[in-house]
Amino acid sequence: MAKKSKSSATVTAAGTQKTFWQLLWKQRVLVLMALAPVIMVIIFKYVPMYGILIAFKNYKASKGVWGSDWLDPFYKNFATFFKNVNSGQLIWNTFKVGVLSLLFTFPATLGFALLLNEVRNKWLKRTVQTISYIPHFISVVVICSMLNGFGSTEGLFNNIRSFFGLERVDMNNGSEYFLLFYIGSAVWQVVGWGSIMYLSALANVDTTLYDVANIDGANRWHKVQHIVWPTIIPTTTVLLIMNIGNVLNQDYTKILLMQNDTNRSQLDVIGTFVYQKGIVEGKFAYATAVNLFISIIGFALVFAANQITRKINPENSLW
Repeated sequence: MAKKSKSSATVTAAGTQKTFWQLLWKQRVLVLMALAPVIMVIIFKYVPMYGILIAFKNYKASKGVWGSDWLDPFYKNFATFFKNVNSGQLIWNTFKVGVLSLLFTFPATLGFALLLNEVRNKWLKRTVQTISYIPHFISVVVICSMLNGFGSTEGLFNNIRSFFGLERVDMNNGSEYFLLFYIGSAVWQVVGWGSIMYLSALANVDTTLYDVANIDGANRWHKVQHIVWPTIIPTTTVLLIMNIGNVLNQDYTKILLMQNDTNRSQLDVIGTFVYQKGIVEGKFAYATAVNLFISIIGFALVFAANQITRKINPENSLW
């Protein structure tokens, strides 16, 4: 009996394997299309991961990653960062910028997608959608140049202040207007491009539901509440979980370009700190350790957000 069961299991496994290869051959065009991005992800995302060993070594470029000696203790670089008197301020600045960016950019993207979905004129909808994509492709250098120009005493923002009878101020001096500029420009850049995912999900809404809602006397708000919103909840949840994981990974390039002698100490975040230590000062092991710490925190945030989602609605969680 045992032999018969073992034989049946072997046949089933062989049949499953055969079905898998048949399906793979049947979908060979899609497999070939996916092959290039998969290879790129492996090369640029997974292969370099061995480099995190640098965080635990006394790295010397001449010796390489494997040839460099291990630190004693192995967590020395991490301890050095937390002993830094500015580490607490760096972490706080990073959290502040990341959380505020998420609180403004995420709802703005979702709201824009919902509003755009309600536009019935197809020409107008496509025009607005195309125009909203443009800021995403503008260089960070150009955006920061625009912000510096607009924030100067003779710039656009001060012209608006002057129109309303307010005093002209140099908005680039100090850190008072930094968050306003940073988050405002982030919303401007992200709102159009980020709406693509939501609009793709909304394209799958069964149009007959709208007809039924019209018969029941539902207005636009009712349709959004009971038809549109339930459709994009899974997409919204997944994107929110992933964005929470990137709270500490802000666009440090923009922050670097917005820094000057009057605000450099107040605008430092972990990203700019890693750049300073790794690229400018050449302390690669130390910079790698700090960046690894950020990655661990990001993973913990994603894991926590996913666990909370699973308790609320398991169908909308990542795993």
